[in-house]
Amino acid sequence: MVRSWRNEYLMWKWLTGWGSITPQRAADDQAAIDQRTEVVSGKYGVLYRYLEYRYAEVVVLTFAEIEDLLGFALPELARTYQAWWTPGTNVKGSPHADAWTLAGRTASPNLHSRIVIFTRTSTVRPVMRSS
Repeated sequence: MVRSWRNEYLMWKWLTGWGSITPQRAADDQAAIDQRTEVVSGKYGVLYRYLEYRYAEVVVLTFAEIEDLLGFALPELARTYQAWWTPGTNVKGSPHADAWTLAGRTASPNLHSRIVIFTRTSTVRPVMRSS
């Protein structure tokens, strides 16, 4: 009977992450998320928040779903120009690219199918650029 209780306790401890993260680290993580939210607080902030809080490693959205999230139509370049979705080829500080890069994802569009695949790059988020 003692062994059963101990196993249940250890399972509960593991499931709740009890003792695995310090309160200071949790506060630091939340502060970093809050800072990224402020950086992407413009019209693409909704897309950032959507991607940031998805547990899935891969999120597939149609252009229409992205537009529904944003509340406005994507620019014509997003529909016709592959590089619009690539942060390195955009103008520095592109707010639309920040929406997924600061959420720790890459964007791979299929312009013909009108979908975008957002893939998580890692658990480490990119360093924010200064304004």
